Amino acid sequence: MLSYEKVFQNNRKWLKEKKDADSDFFRKFSHGQNPDFMIIGCSDSRVPLETIMGAEPGDLFVHRNIANVVSTSDTNILSVIEYAVKYLKVKHIVVCGHTKCGGVKTAMESKDEDTILGSWVSNIREVMHNNSKDLDNLDKDEKYKRLIELNTQEQCRNIDSLKLVRSSRLESGHPLVHAWLYDIETGLLKDLGY
Repeated sequence: MLSYEKVFQNNRKWLKEKKDADSDFFRKFSHGQNPDFMIIGCSDSRVPLETIMGAEPGDLFVHRNIANVVSTSDTNILSVIEYAVKYLKVKHIVVCGHTKCGGVKTAMESKDEDTILGSWVSNIREVMHNNSKDLDNLDKDEKYKRLIELNTQEQCRNIDSLKLVRSSRLESGHPLVHAWLYDIETGLLKDLGY
């Protein structure tokens, strides 16, 4: 388990490794950022986005929340998307879902909508309701796996519905929106074809 003190020890070790490999490493990043990718991922601690993509500092503009939800009424995520599209001019926005997602499981199993978490996952319940014909024919485990994929794809549709994203794509051809799935058990990233 990672201790509080170990975080700072690890930081100094990482700092030394980076400076030994490239003495200008940190100075390069102090002048601004220009990532091609915005990644919207889950807050789950088992999904280290930068690590699984082999990314370095400056490669990704990242937003994380429970179940990688893109709510069109959430000013937090909307402001992050606006900054990524308008100022950073990212070429790709990726929604990265993952297997074993607790937020999706909560949406499937809990009817407690009076909590903040219950309210947050309510649009996952809507995805479940809108796809009930396909999901009802599956056993519980398959339904769970499929809902994770459907939720990830639905969040991409929410991004594509934003006027800012559509206008930018008409002007520059970007950003392209992608749905990915990270398999926690295998470490494999999969493009869901959105």
